[in-house]
Amino acid sequence: MYAVIESGGKQYKVEEGTSLLVDRLDAKDGDKISLRPVLFRDGDVIVGKDLAKVKVEAKVVENLRGKKIKVFKYKAKKGYRKRAGHRSELTKLEVTSLKGGSKAKASKEDS
Repeated sequence: MYAVIESGGKQYKVEEGTSLLVDRLDAKDGDKISLRPVLFRDGDVIVGKDLAKVKVEAKVVENLRGKKIKVFKYKAKKGYRKRAGHRSELTKLEVTSLKGGSKAKASKEDS
């Protein structure tokens, strides 16, 4: 069982217990958040309107900064040198639960 979730314009494949780094979210350490699923698989693939029944929950482990990236521009024989860099603001998440796949199918079969 796995899900593909969307966060910060990027998609991540997650399973229960997966930890991942995403762009900074507006949440404090220890908060529980709900992530938006794009695809869910538990035997069958669930996409589209059926994803409303799927819940992907995660816990914020910590807010941190990524590794410093150095950018250096240089043009030979012209005296042009430019140095810059940045550090990404990141949030480390741990997926705690994936719910809704088998229960959603079972409720359709019962009806």
